[in-house]
Amino acid sequence: MYFQLQHGLIVSCQALEDEPLHSSYIMSKMALAAKAGGAVGVRANGGPDIKKIKEEIDLPVIGLVKRNYKNSQVYITPTLKEVKEIVAAGADIIAMDATDRIRPGDHTLEELYAEIRKRFPKLTLMADISTYDEGYSAYQLGFDIVATTLSGNTLETNHHPKPNLQLVDEMVNRFDIPVIAEGGIWEPADLQTAFNDGAFACIIGSAITRPQEITKRFVNHIK
Repeated sequence: MYFQLQHGLIVSCQALEDEPLHSSYIMSKMALAAKAGGAVGVRANGGPDIKKIKEEIDLPVIGLVKRNYKNSQVYITPTLKEVKEIVAAGADIIAMDATDRIRPGDHTLEELYAEIRKRFPKLTLMADISTYDEGYSAYQLGFDIVATTLSGNTLETNHHPKPNLQLVDEMVNRFDIPVIAEGGIWEPADLQTAFNDGAFACIIGSAITRPQEITKRFVNHIK
């Protein structure tokens, strides 16, 4: 399924509960608009949104669940509970935090990965990482895809500029699995650089589907 994404643009259609567009119906229409614009896939958050989007479009859907737990900084598909929710909703690929941070319940990534593979051996798993070492660990574990989603969004990497295209280049040259560029892509030039560096696909969210962030970007130029 994920080979349909190669050399294409994946649009992240997400709106959290405190955002104006939070609605499974709205996200499904956002996904439909993305498809009409030429997107090859969609990244979606939460069982209801994933299910509604799958009903609306026939593109591959990368599913995740963002959920906060006490005593853990991991919030993208942090436990097996979220994995089950994504599977039930029908996502084609499951994205999860693959940083070296401890998961809820003091579980390691290795423990969660082993449990997922035991219960769902045929799932396509995408590792959202923030550093090369995390990407390499995910690759060694057996993840099917690795993405730069969390570069610039962890305590260790919050000083890194976005998008981190150098990280894309490093992983492409060392891993024989798809590397997806995600995080902070706002300019077509960055998109082209990522593909020139060998990115399997690119994911764009805020620059396309978050009008409050798009508006803020233009307003900041006025200021």
